[in-house]
Amino acid sequence: MMLVTAKEMQEMDRRTIEDFGLPGLVLMENAARGAVAHLSDCFGDLSNKRIGIMAGPGNNGGDGFVMARYLLCNGHRTRVYLLASKEKVKGDALANLQLYEKLGGEIVELPDGDSFDARLSEMRHENIWIDALLGTGLNSDVRGHFRSAIQLMNDSPAPVFAVDIPSGLHSDTGAPLGMAVIADATATFAFPKIGHTVYPGVEYTGALKVVDIGIPPMIAAEVAPKQFLLTRERIRTVLSPRAGDAHKGTTGHLLVVGGCPGKSGAAAMSAMSAMRAGAGLVTIGVGETLVPIMDTMAAECMSLPLPDSGTGLLKIDALEKIIEFMEGIKALAMGPGMGTDSGTGELVRKILSASEVPMVIDADGLNNIAGHMNVLKNRKGPVILTPHPGEMSRLNGKSVEEIQKDRIGTAREFAEQYNVHLVLKGAKTVIAHPDGRLFINPTGNPGMASGGMGDVLTGLIAGFLAQGYAPEDAAHIGVYLHGAAADFLSDAMGPFGYIAGDVMESVPAEIKRMFATSR
Repeated sequence: MMLVTAKEMQEMDRRTIEDFGLPGLVLMENAARGAVAHLSDCFGDLSNKRIGIMAGPGNNGGDGFVMARYLLCNGHRTRVYLLASKEKVKGDALANLQLYEKLGGEIVELPDGDSFDARLSEMRHENIWIDALLGTGLNSDVRGHFRSAIQLMNDSPAPVFAVDIPSGLHSDTGAPLGMAVIADATATFAFPKIGHTVYPGVEYTGALKVVDIGIPPMIAAEVAPKQFLLTRERIRTVLSPRAGDAHKGTTGHLLVVGGCPGKSGAAAMSAMSAMRAGAGLVTIGVGETLVPIMDTMAAECMSLPLPDSGTGLLKIDALEKIIEFMEGIKALAMGPGMGTDSGTGELVRKILSASEVPMVIDADGLNNIAGHMNVLKNRKGPVILTPHPGEMSRLNGKSVEEIQKDRIGTAREFAEQYNVHLVLKGAKTVIAHPDGRLFINPTGNPGMASGGMGDVLTGLIAGFLAQGYAPEDAAHIGVYLHGAAADFLSDAMGPFGYIAGDVMESVPAEIKRMFATSR
């Protein structure tokens, strides 16, 4: 599903009106008609409800005026609170304000803080609020009596319905600009906006409905947004059934390099997860000291004993054996439980520089390339990086707070700069590609806040990579299935308390459900 930025949506509107010839009044009418339908679906019978429309002077307010007109024509009691004087309203918004007034609709002008405060008492009696204050173009903090209006709606026991986007929410990042409306439901127009689908914006949006307003498909294609929401349909199209004569030699061989004393379970978890994803053969490259315990933890996998001088730590003297072994494998996963000894870091960077095999780098693999970013630019093969925000901070030098405020921009910038596929983990995981395209994953839940989940994800992505999937598809399938399996467990077992191993074990059943729904 396509996601749009504020600028992309504005350009689609402009081209539809100016180039295609569909008037803005028609777009506004279509938007409001669909929004009223969603309002009714969400809040049920509106009879005997006092419906307040909090409107700004721009086109977002114009949508609110049309909604007010439809509701008034349907016999509902409406009152528009305009946070400006009528003289400030222009264009299509003004035309719809005047139509509402011709029907006898009531408009209360509140051009400043004093006039707003004078009406507070009556505004507190509204039973439903329609937020039509500020649209998708907002890019600075909300101030003055607009902020007071948002506070009033948030404090009200009445449900709140947002027009296009909750007022105060940044359309492109999902961050509140000083303050934002916390909506119970939102009707957005033409396409969902990025801010609807990522945190914290998803918590402000409520039940989201996308309303078709008549943007021609050719115009959407010309503008060509590069953001998408991963969908089950997309995963079904790229996830291939097995050939009837498949065998372990045709379903891929993965090498997992990782493990150190105290963290060897991470490498084992990644290796077993790759097998749950369908990889035919998985070998774990681990210090020879740890091979006996690794063989116990991952019985279905093979081991590649690597020199470790009796410490269990992998260092540069393991390089030759790893490079030699990689001649027979399809993909490499590097980093889970590996440690960050200086010699280990050197090994990671040498492997990255020398290998042409597609690889997934996670955990300590990422920590070992932090501060040595040129190694990413000088590598030979495709790479998928899977950092959580803390690891991302070590890679790009930004604070975790900065990263979380703009996960979209952070992921896209890094993927383009270093020509990598970047999986920025967290709620609504972001997957960015070297060409600037970006996907947001809708699956997953708070119960995944548990140790080992990242190791499972590494294994899943690497397992699909080993089977011959393109890096982009392997990342999409792995991330989506990881979250979907956890969502199934959340429903079946409880909202939290299931562990990474449970998710890993649930992946084959999730793949089965995926194939079943594609018939």
